[in-house]
Amino acid sequence: MKKNTFLILLLLAVLLPGGLLLRSHLNSATMPAGSKPPPATPVTVFEVQPQAVFDRIEALGTTLANESAQVTAAVTEKVVAVHFEDGQRVQAGELLITLQQNEERAQRAAALEQLAENQRELKRLETLLKEDVVPQRDYDERLTLLNVTRQRIREIEARISDRTIRAPFDGFLGLRQVSVGALVEPGDLITTIDDLSRIKLDFNVPATYLSVLQPGSSIHAYSAGWGDERFEGTVATIGTRIDPETRSVLIRAIIPNREMRLRPGLLMTVQLLNRQREALMIPEEALVPVQRRHYVLTVGADLTVERKPVIIGQRQPGMVEVTQGLSPGERVIVRGTTRVQPGQKVSIKGGSEPLPAKG
Repeated sequence: MKKNTFLILLLLAVLLPGGLLLRSHLNSATMPAGSKPPPATPVTVFEVQPQAVFDRIEALGTTLANESAQVTAAVTEKVVAVHFEDGQRVQAGELLITLQQNEERAQRAAALEQLAENQRELKRLETLLKEDVVPQRDYDERLTLLNVTRQRIREIEARISDRTIRAPFDGFLGLRQVSVGALVEPGDLITTIDDLSRIKLDFNVPATYLSVLQPGSSIHAYSAGWGDERFEGTVATIGTRIDPETRSVLIRAIIPNREMRLRPGLLMTVQLLNRQREALMIPEEALVPVQRRHYVLTVGADLTVERKPVIIGQRQPGMVEVTQGLSPGERVIVRGTTRVQPGQKVSIKGGSEPLPAKG
């Protein structure tokens, strides 16, 4: 009985704090002399700094020429001269096609002669009228003939203009569809002309974005034909109607095209940039999600790890906006979050990382 009581008391002595302290002392006494604590865990950090960010709305759009027209004839007549080449750049008013107009030119020459005769006769009658040699009626009749002749000349020149086809505006011509000697009729296509100095880009976005859409907003556009090259433009017009089937609104943006790389009819991916602001952006891999919350691990001046709750906003490729929880200059752990715990000492490997390139 006494032996069992002794064993129980000995067991309690071991389990009590004093016993635990004794065991710890005994264990430390058994450590080799000169041993060092384990090295600090190396981590990679990112220094938080304000960055210019936008809300991005993505859509697909189709390009249009700034101005575009089909060059056609207004009368039925034969082509007597072609004054352009395929793809030629022309200026407004430049001569493109001459149609048969010999008859009209002859009529104009005769009318000009008649005009000159009427002017001479009117001048003579004016002198005689001052001398009371002729009645006022003779002078008025000749003045009427003069005005009728002038109107006749304007009519003939209009017919000549219909047979002289010119460029309606500055632009590039398309393929020639007629040849000398061909008979053209009203509406027959002669060629096309496009003003490519700037490109219109039409695309639809959901009507739910109406409250944030405004003319002047910046866009980025990409075309498969140009790889990753980015074309920048601005929103020019917001449609006045909502499509009742798709519940979307038509947006028209303008893209400068000084190098003439873009052509009408291209399919482009559009990123509408809206609500520009300064925000704190961190790499996505720095986030530590716990259920529905997000945390980051920061490294203080004494290289101690601290866990902080954050509220995130917009996401961009590889980056995420932090709206609450961080301040500029703080260092968040990007690589090594799974190897450290709050309160632990770490060593910084490689310093702060730069922001990823923005697309």
